[in-house]
Amino acid sequence: MFAPCFNYVLPYGAEVKSNGVLFRIFSRHATAMRILLYDSPDALEPCETIPLAAGSNRWGDVWAIFVPNLKEGTLYHLQADGPFDLGMGFRFDGKARLIDPFARALSGPYQFNSKGVLVPPKCVVVSDAFNWAGDRHLRYKMADSVIYEMHVRGLTESPSSRARFPGTYQGVVEKIPYLKSLGITAVELMPVHEFLPQDPALKYKTHAELPPRVNYWGYDPVAFFAPHQGYATNPAEPGSQVREFKEMVRELHRAGIEVILDVVFNHTAEGNEYGPTLSFKGLENPIYYILDHDLCGYKNFSGCGNTVNGNHPIVRELIFTCLRYWVHNYHVDGFRFDLASILSRDRWGNLMINPPIVETIAEDPLLSETKIIAEAWDAAGAYQVGSFSDSRWAEWNGRCRDDLRRYWRGDSFMTNLLATRLAGSSDLYKAGGRAPYHSINFVTSHDGFTLNDLVSYDRKHNEKNGEGNRDGENQNFSRNYGVEGPTDDPKIDAVRLRMIKNFLATLLFSQGVPMLLMGDECRRTQGGNNNAYCQDSPVSWFDWEKVKENAELVRFVSALVKFRRSEPTLRREHFLTGKPEGPDARFPDVSWFRFNGEPFDWSDSSTSTLVCMLAAASASGVSNDPVNPGEKNLKSRHLLVIYHGEPTPTTFTFPEEVRELPWRLFVNTAQPSPADIDPLLKAAPVDTEQGVEIAPQSVVCFVSEAE
Repeated sequence: MFAPCFNYVLPYGAEVKSNGVLFRIFSRHATAMRILLYDSPDALEPCETIPLAAGSNRWGDVWAIFVPNLKEGTLYHLQADGPFDLGMGFRFDGKARLIDPFARALSGPYQFNSKGVLVPPKCVVVSDAFNWAGDRHLRYKMADSVIYEMHVRGLTESPSSRARFPGTYQGVVEKIPYLKSLGITAVELMPVHEFLPQDPALKYKTHAELPPRVNYWGYDPVAFFAPHQGYATNPAEPGSQVREFKEMVRELHRAGIEVILDVVFNHTAEGNEYGPTLSFKGLENPIYYILDHDLCGYKNFSGCGNTVNGNHPIVRELIFTCLRYWVHNYHVDGFRFDLASILSRDRWGNLMINPPIVETIAEDPLLSETKIIAEAWDAAGAYQVGSFSDSRWAEWNGRCRDDLRRYWRGDSFMTNLLATRLAGSSDLYKAGGRAPYHSINFVTSHDGFTLNDLVSYDRKHNEKNGEGNRDGENQNFSRNYGVEGPTDDPKIDAVRLRMIKNFLATLLFSQGVPMLLMGDECRRTQGGNNNAYCQDSPVSWFDWEKVKENAELVRFVSALVKFRRSEPTLRREHFLTGKPEGPDARFPDVSWFRFNGEPFDWSDSSTSTLVCMLAAASASGVSNDPVNPGEKNLKSRHLLVIYHGEPTPTTFTFPEEVRELPWRLFVNTAQPSPADIDPLLKAAPVDTEQGVEIAPQSVVCFVSEAE
């Protein structure tokens, strides 16, 4: 006998009790609800069906029932009767097997039974119990962060990784020593919540002429609360991904590395009106999605077929509950919100001035120490970089990416913009009351060229994606330096390596929060593919042989990262003012010069050489070393950085006002390793009365101890 649940109808989902499982489901317009139980992940038919009575198992719009004798590991689907009325936006299908929107794990494949009914993976009843061994969030300041964007499977799937558990959460654990050696403070994981593993005709029948493509990136979610089963060492064991994901987080925290998740609350795998009914469509379609005016189709602000109705109170509650769940049940440290501008749209798709979900996330006391990062645009023309929110949201700074690329490509009139990006993009964030650390600075990300390909290709090469090279961004601001793709010409390769170092040095010497793309530190290549979403292949995987082949570049990157994390001058929490501030009152916090030592003339747009002096930051309030929190570095230093974008050499003259300082050469990207960087600053001070030769298109940095 199944007992009515009259005492507690929230939260939603399946909850393990001492003698059974409590199920709770939201549906406002369903006329009947059933729970289908299965005895194995690949079963095509349920072993038992449990009906919920509208009279005794429904409280308002919540259906709830307690089923005794069920345990952790129980497999189930939902099934709902209701109107199929496109004029009202309803798409109920009493035959559809539905994934619980609050399912905490899925198990099994996508299948069709003998009647042609789609059988998606089963929901798994899981327990949240786990031995965290005292693990807590690391709580690094955003200003102290260095983020490494990576793909769980791609990190170790290549045979070159020699991982015991390739392509899994445990594979990430195996590579923690390498991640730690880079000095990064956080990994930003591409989507790990359960997603549709392929993008076949099943999703868009209008695209049936296209061959099925693997969904490698994972931007096609089906269950926001569930870790992806495909990244478990034994996917056939229901719920094992929950335990292994927690183990991964625990071990990363032990190594001093935070975990940020790339979350996709802008669309789902159900696609448009031609797509399958997997979950939300079959429970409350007009609430979960933004529909066309005729309510028959879907608004497509995501470019993926549908748009989640994020500012509806019901959906807002789902997203909000989900974030809290990942933070407090999985110890996740932050989130990067894919196409976050969709969260700024109302129920009709209009952009809002003060979106409720955006404000709720920022103001929630239980998320107050959680890092929140917006990709502040969407696929329908919204571009909110610098204006996504005036609260604590950080943003992927797409303007920084483009301006740095254009400057080092050699575009004209970019020097002033370079200075703005180096200083933390005050043009974007200061007026809204935000700080430099609200700018997530990057040159490359998963979406686009790798850094090696950015300096090796003039145009994209996405033929392997099967879309006639029509997909992917056309405007890449890239340059091949004489040969399209790989080359045996040592001169061209030397230029490319120098440009890679220029980008990395510029990024890591900038105010704001730097983000590196997985493998850029060892010249990972995708063969010119700038949209490798469907390439679950060596095209996308981390080739660990390149770590050996490019060990000198890895050393360069690691030294830069570790210098940055120990140098408060590069991690200021307020914008530069041009006024004295710090231990040495002789110098303003920032000064700008020409190559000849004269003050920079901002009206002269012809030059591509910029000299920046950052005076040592005040030791007061300097945070601990974010990777080695027991160590304080109170010896803040002056930095003098020369960005020489010209194709010809020049002679740099030290500005007269700083010649008395003992400057030591720290970085020269034009020099071969190990002379390209001196992390111990062991060289003797340079003669500041003499000019310094600066090679074409290079970065040179001098460092001096503050008095």
